Amino acid sequence: MISNKKDLIDKSKWLRKEIFEMVIKVNQGHIASAFSQSEIVISLFYGGIMNYKIGEPNYPYRDKLIISKGHSAMGIYPILADIGYFSKDELKKYGSPKGILRIYGDKSIPGIDSTSGSLAQAPGIACGFAYIAKLEKKNTKTFIILSDGEHYEGSLWESAMFASHHKLDNLIFIVDRNKQIILGKDEDCLSIEPLDKKWESFGWNVHKIDGHNYDELLNALNICKSQNGRPSVIIANTIKGKGISYMEDVTRWHNTMPNEQEIMIARKDLENNNIK
Repeated sequence: MISNKKDLIDKSKWLRKEIFEMVIKVNQGHIASAFSQSEIVISLFYGGIMNYKIGEPNYPYRDKLIISKGHSAMGIYPILADIGYFSKDELKKYGSPKGILRIYGDKSIPGIDSTSGSLAQAPGIACGFAYIAKLEKKNTKTFIILSDGEHYEGSLWESAMFASHHKLDNLIFIVDRNKQIILGKDEDCLSIEPLDKKWESFGWNVHKIDGHNYDELLNALNICKSQNGRPSVIIANTIKGKGISYMEDVTRWHNTMPNEQEIMIARKDLENNNIK
């Protein structure tokens, strides 16, 4: 656990640099989507939120985490290596036949709790994890990071009803609300606002925060961990591509790879940190 906010901010800088170098080496991956969730995942793993043991991905009382937007699951690979779930050498083999790290999150990877990528299928899996934990009287929690676009899928709202009905207070959804889908700004494609009111209507505890602010993230996550009787959702307002000037809030960087000049600019940007 990292208790000092400055160290958490430094960890954000480390994570973005690791992701960037990992992706550009093979020219495959989703940098912008991984960057919008960076403070969220750092908070979960290093902020004292998730329960796990270093070097033990099969620890039976480990909290579960699903990156439902599977294209950004690669954004936690450096963390999983850092906490000893697999060798750091695997990061150098990311996206190649020689390694275990796929472009999308895959259950075969230690620490990846569910293969994901088909949007809004993972919320049902997360509900299953939380429901079973209740039946087995296991004091574990399930966290899931959702994208904006998943709110277009009916299966997400079916899962929301199921979780509310069964009072799954061991279930915490976090919406990486970067306001983008692959086609453009989601509010232009199909508006999902008022998102907080929609979740509230399904019987969930709802928190709206700045998803790049560690004070707000850790406060909301700790409140959610202690709330009883209802599942919780955190709507974390984020910026897609956060940390690289030309990528921030620009749709085309969803899956576009930078050229040599852009790589140099990005490396300079990533030396700076404008996280709070």
